[in-house]
Amino acid sequence: MTLLARLDRLPLSRPHYLLLLVGGLGYTFDGMDAAVVAFLLPSAKTAWHLSNGELGLIGSASPFGFLFGAIAAGLLGDRIGRKKVMMYALAFYALLSVVAAVAPNYEIFLGARVLAGFGTGAESAIIAPFLSEFVPAKRRGWFVGALAGFFSFGFVGAALLGRFVVSELPEGWRIAQVITALPVVLLLWWRRSLPESPRFLLSQGRAAEAERVVAKLERDVEKATKAPLPPVPEDAAQPMAETPKVNLPTALKFLWGKGMARRTAVIWAVWFVITFSYYGFFSWIPTLLVERGITVTKSFEFSLIIYLAQVPGYFSAAWLSERLDRKHTIALYLAGSAVSAFWLSQMSSAWSITLAGAVLSFFLNGTYAGVYSYTPEVFPTWIRATGTGLSSAFGRVGSILAPTIIGVFASSLGFGGVFGLTTAVLVAGVVCVLIFGLSTAGRSLEELTEHGAPAAVTEGIVK
Repeated sequence: MTLLARLDRLPLSRPHYLLLLVGGLGYTFDGMDAAVVAFLLPSAKTAWHLSNGELGLIGSASPFGFLFGAIAAGLLGDRIGRKKVMMYALAFYALLSVVAAVAPNYEIFLGARVLAGFGTGAESAIIAPFLSEFVPAKRRGWFVGALAGFFSFGFVGAALLGRFVVSELPEGWRIAQVITALPVVLLLWWRRSLPESPRFLLSQGRAAEAERVVAKLERDVEKATKAPLPPVPEDAAQPMAETPKVNLPTALKFLWGKGMARRTAVIWAVWFVITFSYYGFFSWIPTLLVERGITVTKSFEFSLIIYLAQVPGYFSAAWLSERLDRKHTIALYLAGSAVSAFWLSQMSSAWSITLAGAVLSFFLNGTYAGVYSYTPEVFPTWIRATGTGLSSAFGRVGSILAPTIIGVFASSLGFGGVFGLTTAVLVAGVVCVLIFGLSTAGRSLEELTEHGAPAAVTEGIVK
């Protein structure tokens, strides 16, 4: 009877849903922090008489910090544990958000936004691999997709802050940043009781601690379901062996070595495509609406409609992930994004842009739900957090490049050309994931990653 088989045979119940809520609220505040920046820019420009170039740096500050936070979280998560990184990253983000809120000048504000982005990047990169290690294979797609869906609540919250705090209150842009940070303190208190991942503990040779975590989860599930636990499968996989510490050269050598290069290339490409398209769209849509004669307040209202479309996008994709497989769900929603981006390129009125933008928002965020489920599944436990963090970080390169590239092409290609470019990028992503992607639905993490070629490569490079 192995620990991992005991963990994987547990039915989803209240203890799992509590993990979903605690992890998901972190994504809510991460999403709120990322989205609220778009609503702060007009106030920051007025307060410090900033140029468009300086505003552009503020827009890129969080994604820039996010990139390095994701890399750091992955490496630290595989060395010191998932839970510690998740806690420290959230606390760091909350502190720097308050610093940004009270910043006396542009330079301090910009630096604080970069460092706050580091914190959100670290937390966002660690939550999905951490929680995916608690969930049975047959429900993992829905669970992690629903977890990512909490981002949408943060974006809706940011739009509400923009409409009712930033645009209505004196110094509202500062107050909004404090509002995004204060609830994090309560969440940190709540997260103290979270267990460490049993899979991480086993990979570090801490079998006794892993046994205690699994035994407690079993008791909690039995209490919640008021039914006997399912039997452990007779062909259960053996627990993984202890593995050494991870560093960046070792990680890159493994991820791009024989047996893993194809997986890594596909997942990095998908992260880049979706993040480039997402940030290209959401960083420009308020500006495009204003250029068509819509007031700033009204553009915030239209943006709220577009953000609300994220909610069904995430949760519909989470539901489909277990029925179509993760790679087919990603391909379907990328294809829907491509069609929506082309549709948006043909629109001219504010309401038609808003409608097409809402549909594009639905599909882009549905793609994210699939990607967040898919990414932790393709990497072995000993490097899961690092692999996820590096994939997310590579995607952030797209978020940094997108506003600049689209800004350059906007003057020569126009509104239609900008979203025509987005359509082409999305189509490339569909082709990549359909041809080269790995089918993962219903398969245990150990079946996907701990045996065969990847495990052999591990033995060859890690001493």
